[in-house]
Amino acid sequence: MSASLSATAKPRIHPPAAGTPLRRRWRNPALYFAAAWSGFFVMGVELLGGRLLAPYFGSSIFVWGALIAVFMTALAIGYLIGGQLSLRAPSARGLGLLLIAEALFALPIVFFGDVVFDALSLAISDPRYGSLLASALMFSAPTLFSGMVSPYAVRLLIRDIEKSGQSAGRLYFASTLGSAGGTIFTTFYLVLLFEIDTIILGLIAISFAIGTALCMTGRRRHAV
Repeated sequence: MSASLSATAKPRIHPPAAGTPLRRRWRNPALYFAAAWSGFFVMGVELLGGRLLAPYFGSSIFVWGALIAVFMTALAIGYLIGGQLSLRAPSARGLGLLLIAEALFALPIVFFGDVVFDALSLAISDPRYGSLLASALMFSAPTLFSGMVSPYAVRLLIRDIEKSGQSAGRLYFASTLGSAGGTIFTTFYLVLLFEIDTIILGLIAISFAIGTALCMTGRRRHAV
């Protein structure tokens, strides 16, 4: 009889939490916004980086080539690390910590950038290698963490493997659109209104605020 009862017993269905649909609707826009902002942040810092390097190394194609090479390399490494990191219990809090890290590692640009650029311009006579080393020292760390944001956020979005490509495409669309916005807004408006250090500090403050909000949201969800 026990066998027949177990065969006919219906599995218990646990109803979803009352707030689940709302959380999902909130979570996805938040992830897209985080990716878009990270793209905005990267392009803003990169364009301002060229202005910061110019007084010490010039603004030739060599200097811009060195700067772009550093940013692209740091982003590539960030994508790789972010994808690997997303395999280890990804969470909104983890994404927030990446945004906070990109903000904190950008602070030396404001406080030590002039000292480092001046020292390297005197130590290395060739502006190609001087600007390459200067860019690597000051810009690679925050850019690396920025690169980690998108692949990490993709893992948080994916709930159905059949829609993983769609989720990734939408998120990288948001990230690239943010980069375009950062390019236009920084070059067309911000540089005309504020000092370079002020703009970078503003970018840092926004990244820190978004990261903190994600961390707090992640903690509340975990508590529930």
